[in-house]
Amino acid sequence: MAHIQLKKITKKFGSHTALAGLDLEIQDGEFFVLLGETGAGKTTTLRLIAGLEKPTEGKIFIDGADVGDWGAAERDVALVLQQYSLYPRYTVRENLEFPLKSKIRRVEPAEIKERVERVAKTLRIEHLLERKTDRLSGGEMQRVSIGRAIVRKPRVFLMDEPLSALDAKLREALRTELKNLQMNLGATFLFVTHDQIEAMSMGDKIGVLNHGHLVQTGTPNEIYNNPKNTFVARAVGSPPMNLVDGRLVSGRAVVSPQSFELPYDGLAPAASADGRPLTFGVRPEDIVLESGAPVSATVHDVENHGVEKIVTLRVGDTFLHATAPARADLAMEQTVKFGWNPKKVALFDKASGMSLRHMA
Repeated sequence: MAHIQLKKITKKFGSHTALAGLDLEIQDGEFFVLLGETGAGKTTTLRLIAGLEKPTEGKIFIDGADVGDWGAAERDVALVLQQYSLYPRYTVRENLEFPLKSKIRRVEPAEIKERVERVAKTLRIEHLLERKTDRLSGGEMQRVSIGRAIVRKPRVFLMDEPLSALDAKLREALRTELKNLQMNLGATFLFVTHDQIEAMSMGDKIGVLNHGHLVQTGTPNEIYNNPKNTFVARAVGSPPMNLVDGRLVSGRAVVSPQSFELPYDGLAPAASADGRPLTFGVRPEDIVLESGAPVSATVHDVENHGVEKIVTLRVGDTFLHATAPARADLAMEQTVKFGWNPKKVALFDKASGMSLRHMA
């Protein structure tokens, strides 16, 4: 397995800067998820580690060795893509055997057979071994594609949105399988996605990318509960964190005087925040609908998610998401009362979008 380090990596394509001064560290045996929107620089990072691109500036280390002059084969990494890189005329068995029959590796036939059968059992594709890959479903093809990576026993697994082409139910099942697989192998995984649910459910650590800059790195819990800025607050969480502008006045969050004022009892340096323009951040699950609450709102929309309802509230020109129990009886344009958990409100500087907790 491998420890990966990127130091001050910049990558330019002509006049376009895909990555700017990127510092990234992935521990040996860690499942690291790089989360970002299209164009954030996720795939470029992956290709640089794989040796398919060279950085404009900066260095890449694998297990402490500078791999800048190493080719892709020397780095011994396995790349799993969104598009299945399989040979359609080969059977599943032949596809799995193929990486072990290269002149570089020269694995003995008995070991090839043993490795293929072990991987097929791990991925539950034993019954497909003699089937041609052009007769497989999308989920089966992705399993074989992952199997081709595992069978080589690489130092690092690099996965570029491998589940995005699958339907929702299969994606959910393969998320669990991939995480279990990584834990069983004890392998170093770098998984790239734009899907924050994948990031939160799979990653030991998450790195949030925005236009080539690594904005924040941390555990899913740290990223969710203590976002560094409003970009991260929006990027993680479904629905995302509510962000409303206002000021802190004598321990009260004032969004709109009298009509939208609520208590604040968070951990940020509230004294230095008094009176300055702020953005208050609160998660939907920390907004409470109850008859005696201090703020009146109108129900703008209700989404029934089965186990709960996602309610969009309207207070003047401000919209907020709240979660409510599935049994809650709510109707459009109904007037409701709400409050929030004053200990769970994050404070962001309105001008910069930075969390006051991180600025302290």
